Amino acid sequence: MAGKQRRRGPGPFVVEKQRTEIHLRKRGGIVKNSKFKIKMENDNVELKIEKIRHSLAHLLALAVLKKYPNVKLGIGPTIENGFYYDFDFNIGTSDVPNINKNNFRTSDVRKLTESELPELEKRIRELIKQNLQFKKETVSFAEAKKLFSEQPYKLELIKELMLGGRTSKGGPTSQKLKSVSIYKSGDFIDLCKGPHIKNTKEINPDAFKLTRIAGAYWKGDEKNPMLTRIYGVAFNDKKELGDYLKFQEEIEKRNHRKLGEKLDLFSFQDIAPGSVFWHPKGMIILNELANFIRQLQKERGYLETLTPVLVKKELYEKSGHWKHYQENIFPLKINKETYALKPMNCPGSAYIYKSKIRSYRDLPIRLSEFGNLYRQERSGTLTGLFRVYGFIQDDAHIFCRPDQILKEINGVLELLTKIHKTFNLKTLFAFATKPDKAMGNPKLWTKAEKALKLALEKNKLKYELRAKDGAFYGPKIDVDVEDSLGRKWTVATIQLDFQMPERLDLEYIDEKGKKQRPVMIHRSSIGSFERFIGILIEHFAGALPLWLSPVQAEIINVGAAHRNYADLINQQLTTNDIRANLSDENLTVSKRIREAEIQKIPYILVVGDKETQNKSVNVRHYKQGQGGEIKIEELIEKIKREIEDKTL
Repeated sequence: MAGKQRRRGPGPFVVEKQRTEIHLRKRGGIVKNSKFKIKMENDNVELKIEKIRHSLAHLLALAVLKKYPNVKLGIGPTIENGFYYDFDFNIGTSDVPNINKNNFRTSDVRKLTESELPELEKRIRELIKQNLQFKKETVSFAEAKKLFSEQPYKLELIKELMLGGRTSKGGPTSQKLKSVSIYKSGDFIDLCKGPHIKNTKEINPDAFKLTRIAGAYWKGDEKNPMLTRIYGVAFNDKKELGDYLKFQEEIEKRNHRKLGEKLDLFSFQDIAPGSVFWHPKGMIILNELANFIRQLQKERGYLETLTPVLVKKELYEKSGHWKHYQENIFPLKINKETYALKPMNCPGSAYIYKSKIRSYRDLPIRLSEFGNLYRQERSGTLTGLFRVYGFIQDDAHIFCRPDQILKEINGVLELLTKIHKTFNLKTLFAFATKPDKAMGNPKLWTKAEKALKLALEKNKLKYELRAKDGAFYGPKIDVDVEDSLGRKWTVATIQLDFQMPERLDLEYIDEKGKKQRPVMIHRSSIGSFERFIGILIEHFAGALPLWLSPVQAEIINVGAAHRNYADLINQQLTTNDIRANLSDENLTVSKRIREAEIQKIPYILVVGDKETQNKSVNVRHYKQGQGGEIKIEELIEKIKREIEDKTL
């Protein structure tokens, strides 16, 4: 994104987040996509590290083969921060479709664990010391079949290549291949087009690490066997690797799933996969956030609505979602009729609009909704609060005249910028244009794209162009936020839609008494509440601002004699809408203080003889440390001001 001043992460890296993935760039570099990527000083250096990573993937496969000779090999590509390789340690003759069953033999019936990664690293370093060469050869398909006769996954790939191979986008090519390329390194041979380094002496043995093990379906298809994927990272030198690992440690400390459990905010249960169980403390955060947004929207003329969760298929056929979004919809059969769990709010909002005749004088109409949505995600992509089946969407739809577009978009930009600024999240913008699979009149698409681009330029906003990344019904402005670690997350969107008013027959009566189509602006300010709360937890490392904290003050009485005074303080705080809690007297004072700190409670109020006598409390603040003695009335006013001002 041109001209962006991104916040620095630890070490020499800047870390960004786009959609739900993190990407890392070297200072002064360029972010190309949504995974960790080191952009080096020049293309030659970048190509070199890519070759090293690819070569390490082969060495990983060789190391695994030497320890487990019967393992079956999948693929081992580079990824932008390193590499991975897929293995099948437990394969049966009926597990892989379209593979000659005679090629199988009994393999190791086992599951690799991450405790074995250091040993594999050691084996790879031993291979590096051998100065192995990477030699490319071109062989016939017949010879390739012989070379990989006991590797069924490789045989399946060879068969595909014989039928024409694959394009860079994964589709079949129009030209059949006559041969296939392989790479040899020592006694290891792999089906591969390269490129690779010439010799393992080019690899710094201290600049790579095997990081984790995960499951991965063969070819990403859930109908295929689950393979064992071993991930690794590799950099130019030990320092770059160290900086990367330190940053990963910092991210792990902020892991919202771990903090959510530790702070008793939410949980995930097997009985409802991909769905959040909000605990009482988590509900406080969700409700406070919703009320904050609700108040800002009220001030700007939004009218809150609520639309049904269970809707007939017919609605989504009319809106175009059934054709363009069907893979994400949960269908249900009720009395021989097909329904769907609501995947988005916009068609329902459109039906509220068309429930009565609208005049040009009525527009704009701003309808907001905190709607429960359900989207069918692949099970392997579910990641804590960041990607779930069911979620609450901060949503709004503005119905306006064409001459009102710019003013309304300006208002949306102002609203969401204010929301993000409240949390010290920097707002960034991207312009997403018409995708390949779009619906509707191309002229209306051109009109919508021009309008959004004009809004960005009129507001003098710098933006990244995301070509062909718009919604199927209209172009959009993606709104990203940057957190305390420099990570970038896409949380909000502004979509300009001329198509749905046409498909759903939305109208208003103009000043001449003629029927016209309104323009529909789809808008969110934080996206899903689940995802945004996950972002906030990691942004603040669990220490949420006072106004969002489930418990704002922990009261600790030194002894039993001070219990009545502690009760009085609790009553006073509660009366003033301050969320307080009396600590467990069965623990020592030091343990109670420590427990409050672990729970990241903003104010810890200790009362003993002196405080009881003086009608005061001894304050310890989570972020500011020891605050000393203060009158209870003074403290209440201080806390109320901080809550009202949304102090960070």
